Amino acid sequence: MKTKQHTIKEAVTVSGVGLHTGVTANMTFTPAGPNHGIKFQRIDLPDQPIVDADVDYVVDLSRGTTIEHNGARVNTVEHTLAALVGLEIDNVLIQIDGPEPPILDGSSRIFIEALEKVGTVEQNALRNFLEVTESVMYRDPDRDVEIAALPLDDFRVTVMVDYNSPVLGSQHASLNNIQDFKKDISSSRTFCFLHELEMLYKNNLIRGGDLNNAIVVVDRVVKDEELDYLAGLFNKPKVEVKKEGILNNVELRHRNEPARHKLLDVVGDLALVGRPIKAQILAARPGHAANVAFAKKLKKAMLNTKSSAPYYDPTVEPVMDINQIMQILPHRYPFLLIDKIIHLDETMVAGIKNVTMNEPFFTGHFPGNPVMPGVLQIEAMAQIGGILVLNTVPDPENYTPYFLGIDKCKFRKMVIPGDTIKFKCELTSPIKRGIAQMNGYAYVGNTLVCEASMTARIVKNQ
Repeated sequence: MKTKQHTIKEAVTVSGVGLHTGVTANMTFTPAGPNHGIKFQRIDLPDQPIVDADVDYVVDLSRGTTIEHNGARVNTVEHTLAALVGLEIDNVLIQIDGPEPPILDGSSRIFIEALEKVGTVEQNALRNFLEVTESVMYRDPDRDVEIAALPLDDFRVTVMVDYNSPVLGSQHASLNNIQDFKKDISSSRTFCFLHELEMLYKNNLIRGGDLNNAIVVVDRVVKDEELDYLAGLFNKPKVEVKKEGILNNVELRHRNEPARHKLLDVVGDLALVGRPIKAQILAARPGHAANVAFAKKLKKAMLNTKSSAPYYDPTVEPVMDINQIMQILPHRYPFLLIDKIIHLDETMVAGIKNVTMNEPFFTGHFPGNPVMPGVLQIEAMAQIGGILVLNTVPDPENYTPYFLGIDKCKFRKMVIPGDTIKFKCELTSPIKRGIAQMNGYAYVGNTLVCEASMTARIVKNQ
């Protein structure tokens, strides 16, 4: 998986009719900055409201996933989101002049092709993964649905479907590497059973369906009169049943195409968590309702572990190295106490301090039993917080952060030579008039060694 955030190089548009609304729309993917995330914008509505791709904004799950926020609704977002996840695109604004993305061929393939045509660009920000450290389980006994997320330093998905149908039977599909999404999953189309078609149409759904953008499964004997009725309903000269039990509208692209499309839906719906996921996802008989319920459970677990130790991989290029840090902070030896910034967004920063026996303070601070002074741990934490505060101005090199107060400071474990301290500072409220309030934490491994609440102010240099 990519470690840094990505957006697209330039705007690209796809156009077509929405599956359920039947409304033609033009949808333009536009580049966005680091930590922007995935957002939709209804440019056909007054004030052009923006809808975040967030599981908390899901309002309808009838045959697709619909989100609504700021008075704007976007229907059937899962195929679009799956394409973005499949290409590991983190930041994009999707401008759409209608209520629903184009259904196109019923898969994510055409979205993938359009996005690949303009290409992606790496951004100077690490991806903020949702890392599953303990198993998360979801079960809906009424629908016989089970979904689990198991700890894994990667993203893999396995789906099993069983519709008790002599045509479909039991099917499995797996995605073991996100880079295989385009080749193995993206072209798999949506599907439904023949007996559902008229019901869907009478319930004001599939208004954009024309039998070219879905697999229609026939699992019972069908009379000629019913086929003629369907042909008239969808404006087709003739509708026939093929020997494998599907209408003559399409040829199967994969033997297990329905299971692969269900996997596509899982990938798209889980994008609503708002962060790329590191986990092994196992889903038995999933659907949009279960996917979204599971996404909410994952997001809740993510929020509950927000104050855990930041993840650090020393082989990954940092957001800021020591030279970049020195361009922003005025501190120098022996009082520059941070070595790397490994995460930085609007509300949180994380950085690293490698503690060695060569630190100048060990000469006189318990020389027979070297322990890093607590006040210097706080100073290092304050410098990390200073980076966060300076990130709010366009020219940080022209400002200096000064700390106004420290509260609720606790030292929980000694820090000794050889330790690598992982610092994290989080804003507790928006910065006002240059004053920031934040909580700071210091970890060695996953053990909390120091914490404090701090208040800082940035002052422009004279």
